[in-house]
Amino acid sequence: MKYYLVDAFSATPFGGNPAGVVLLGSDGRFPANELMVQVAAELRYSETAFVRQDGPTEFTVRYFTPRAEVNLCGHATIAAFGTLYHEGIVPDGAVCINHTLAGDLEVRPSQHVMMQMATPSIADRRVDTQRLEHAMFGDDILPTTDWPIEIVSTGLPDIIMPVATIDKLNALSPDMNALATLSQELGVTGVHAFALGADNFTAHVRNFGPLYGIPEESATGTANAALTHYLFRRGFITLGATCRFVQGEAMGRRSIVTTVIHEDGDIYVGGECCIIARGELLKSKC
Repeated sequence: MKYYLVDAFSATPFGGNPAGVVLLGSDGRFPANELMVQVAAELRYSETAFVRQDGPTEFTVRYFTPRAEVNLCGHATIAAFGTLYHEGIVPDGAVCINHTLAGDLEVRPSQHVMMQMATPSIADRRVDTQRLEHAMFGDDILPTTDWPIEIVSTGLPDIIMPVATIDKLNALSPDMNALATLSQELGVTGVHAFALGADNFTAHVRNFGPLYGIPEESATGTANAALTHYLFRRGFITLGATCRFVQGEAMGRRSIVTTVIHEDGDIYVGGECCIIARGELLKSKC
């Protein structure tokens, strides 16, 4: 099996959000789940995509953190299909089908990969705002905006948390243990905090997923798609709009995530990627 180390949502090396990509062999069999978790832990990235080719433009992708399998991962999908494009496995502009645990999704590989997200949904679970703010801000609780805190999913459920200013967003220093406990109780991946942009970006964002061993993530496709749906429901953007989110600034890995909300309400997420290394997992072990 070939593996790749890929920086997603960045056109240059050592930016964006790194992911592992593993291309399975011609037998089309996924390794045992335990082994895929071990490989993800060995690569030491927040997610690793395991890719099986089912046809010329049809693929099944499974996503693993160093701890467990997840239904979908935006940046690992950008990394996977960017790798397929750069390696010449799929042509520029092809319409690919990605079979995932979150459903069958369309991906258009090119220099700038665009991927369809799962149908947006709003959870009816109530978030204890005071408890969340204490986990996110500590004793020095900083006010959020008048917009509500909601759990939104476009493949993975995240708490969407508005923050009043970019400075207050940058000041976030969450209690990771408290946030992991709250995330587990609510059945969410983590918290996607945002402050509306005062520049050419729709918003500046930060994402925290300690329940899955991810203290902070530098680019999250699913969560930014969820944020796009959230902004649409607030009337901040309209159908057909394109959004640009900047993420990872606090980590020194600036990422640019593009989203488009089509007239039918479908949301696509896109970005560039950069392959920084490739190798082979030894068959005698894998």
